[in-house]
Amino acid sequence: MADKYVVGLDQSTQGTKAVLLDSDGKIVARAYALHRQLISPEGWVSHNGEEIFENCVKLIRRVVEEAGIDKRSVAAIGISNQRETTLAWDRVTGKPAAHAVVWQCARGREITDAMTDEGFRDRVRQRTGIPLSPYFPAAKAAWLLRHTGAGELSKTNRLCIGTVDAFLVYKLTGGQVFKTDYSNASRTQLFNIRELSWDAELCRAFGVPPEALPQVESSDGDFGATTLEGYFDRPVPVLAMMGDSHAALFGQGCVRPGTAKATYGTGSSVMMNVGNRPIDSAGGLVTSLAWGRGGKVSYVLEGNLNYTGAVITWLKDDLGLIESAVETEKLAEEANSDDTTYLVPAFTGLGAPYWDDAARASLTGMSRLTGKREIVKAALECIAFQVTDILRAMERDAGITLSELRVDGGPTANRYLMRFQSDIAGVRLRVPVNAELSAFGAAIMAGISVGVMPEDVTERNGVSAEYAPQMTEETRRTKYGGWKNAVNITTGRK
Repeated sequence: MADKYVVGLDQSTQGTKAVLLDSDGKIVARAYALHRQLISPEGWVSHNGEEIFENCVKLIRRVVEEAGIDKRSVAAIGISNQRETTLAWDRVTGKPAAHAVVWQCARGREITDAMTDEGFRDRVRQRTGIPLSPYFPAAKAAWLLRHTGAGELSKTNRLCIGTVDAFLVYKLTGGQVFKTDYSNASRTQLFNIRELSWDAELCRAFGVPPEALPQVESSDGDFGATTLEGYFDRPVPVLAMMGDSHAALFGQGCVRPGTAKATYGTGSSVMMNVGNRPIDSAGGLVTSLAWGRGGKVSYVLEGNLNYTGAVITWLKDDLGLIESAVETEKLAEEANSDDTTYLVPAFTGLGAPYWDDAARASLTGMSRLTGKREIVKAALECIAFQVTDILRAMERDAGITLSELRVDGGPTANRYLMRFQSDIAGVRLRVPVNAELSAFGAAIMAGISVGVMPEDVTERNGVSAEYAPQMTEETRRTKYGGWKNAVNITTGRK
């Protein structure tokens, strides 16, 4: 099996990454390319779908060539993608009707506001597991139909509407395959996560024709095959597809109910596998499909945070307290450990589990002795406090007590943050050797599907660092209570 390889493609918000894995799950080559962020005068965020596709083709070729392998030894491709970003294109020509509407873009707010007035909020949440919001694809698709050439394509039954994964598979297969997977479908607000089908009533409400939507396939299903525009001598099958957070969950080996991961980036995604039945959250979380695999589906609870790594960027670019993120570990270590400063980073409101759009950021609990080091310490600690809020909501919703959290992302290199996260959440942390979890997760699912990787390949990723809680329960209770009090002050609840 050593001469068989799998490509993992992670198409994310800022750029696209390709990795080449051998049959042991080891990354033997990697490549990355940025794409343009197209910002309109209105502040709308768009991507050029054709540019993204061209980058994908270029990057797959690059990792194969850099590894110096025989092209015929590439056994499969797996794809992970930025979730919610939505495209409309011509079913015949494959040409996009407009630029992709990026997940960050809220240009469909008037549509969701109108649906709220019409009483759809509860129905959307109950059927799809997520709150009615312009950040999800349903409103984006409705906007494209109303304001671009997508509307004319719909009249002639030539319209395709889908997320980035569906567009890439369509293009890679020369228009032969139009599919998405359960994880991506579950984020559209058009898919009933209990019945596992497109919801006819919600499609009508948003004005999105069901016939324009992709076929929904298991995440380890058959998504066609590609020659990569003639690069491969034979068609290479695409055998895995997942949203990026879901692929990271799989790459972390969180395949059993009660296992969870946190991805630390600009923001953070905290996700727990809850098994084969959806759990309705009472704690401000969303419910989605983790994936479909082996003829069965798994569900997740998820909480998303807007300001985690972005807090460090704020310290550097806006306050000028640091010159690089690397400095924060040493400064936090040198800070007064008894300082009671809390930063609540509600710069654009508070997300899960509070959902308070009106809240604004605050620094509370400062004394005359509070200085640069203490503010940096508070900034790092607020990341861990926010993740802990979500973990506790997950434990309550699922009736599961976490003993371990698998973590990934750049901030996991910060030892102060990781120690404090383990302490304040009271869980053991596991940092993997391979940090490219989305591309890795998609690749290994494809590798398992094609039979060139073993089922336990995620365990071969290895652990680069582990942290175990050292804080006493009394100290933990005091510090976390101080955080909750700071949140209450920030939101006006106290």
